[in-house]
Amino acid sequence: MQDDLTLIIDDAQQTMQKAVAHLEAELLKIRAGKAAPSMVDSIQVEYYGSPTPLSQVANISAVDARTITIQPWEKNMLQPIERAIIASNIGLNPQNDGIIIRLFLPPMTEERRKELVKRVNGEGELGKIAVRNIRRDAIEAIKKLQKDGLSEDEARDGEANMQIMTDKFIVLVDKHCQQKEKEIMSI
Repeated sequence: MQDDLTLIIDDAQQTMQKAVAHLEAELLKIRAGKAAPSMVDSIQVEYYGSPTPLSQVANISAVDARTITIQPWEKNMLQPIERAIIASNIGLNPQNDGIIIRLFLPPMTEERRKELVKRVNGEGELGKIAVRNIRRDAIEAIKKLQKDGLSEDEARDGEANMQIMTDKFIVLVDKHCQQKEKEIMSI
């Protein structure tokens, strides 16, 4: 029974780590005024009938702080890439010159910065919800173990460990969000 309890707690911890890693990936997509190739990582392009990540059909680079260039490996991919960027709704209009696609990032206004901070806080809240849901599932599994013969003290200790771990991951989520907010608000 003790092994099962340890397994539940370890599994919950790994899942919480994945939730925080997902939050980090989502926060990378939110631009903080500087052009970064990671801003277009989530874009899927129609490549010979199947959706393919943009990074697998083109070379993506940030030439300066406000410009991302996308150079497809096949010239016939310019139009599908352009359509995918427009459809992705990332707020950037592609400029196609027949060879490469350029994405120009407009300067950040105070209003836009506040909007991005709201988005960061929304992602942070989703991360916290994920962590809390993992805690809830783990505590339910511990209670089920208790019905199957785990002692009450061990179950209580397991639940306490889950709460401590949850608090630690919630603080980590807050920390990531605060760092991103600071990055966005700095001019």
